[in-house]
Amino acid sequence: MKYYLLSVMQPVGEPPAPEILAEIGRNLDVFHRELREAGAWVFAGGLHGPESSTVLRPRDGDVLVTDGPYAEGKEMLGGICLIKAPDLDAALDWGRKAALATTLPIEVRPFMHEAEA
Repeated sequence: MKYYLLSVMQPVGEPPAPEILAEIGRNLDVFHRELREAGAWVFAGGLHGPESSTVLRPRDGDVLVTDGPYAEGKEMLGGICLIKAPDLDAALDWGRKAALATTLPIEVRPFMHEAEA
């Protein structure tokens, strides 16, 4: 088994209306339950906006601390889901389900090492 990171790419700006967010939340609950039942669940969570971040940069043997975000863009990392899957095809299947649940683009990226059983 390998670990895969499913990154939720969220547009910068106003969030959807509360009733839309509620439906997305219900869809995510179903998705997360399905991951757990399949033994693929490792961790998932949403993130505060990039304005809440702090960036640490090595500089001349010290670390410079600045308010974030690290990079400006039209999209931000809105949440993550760490899963275990036997191969990329299986991870992409989970990514498709995540995209449908969140209504947002999902980036699927493998970790470099195999997951421990």
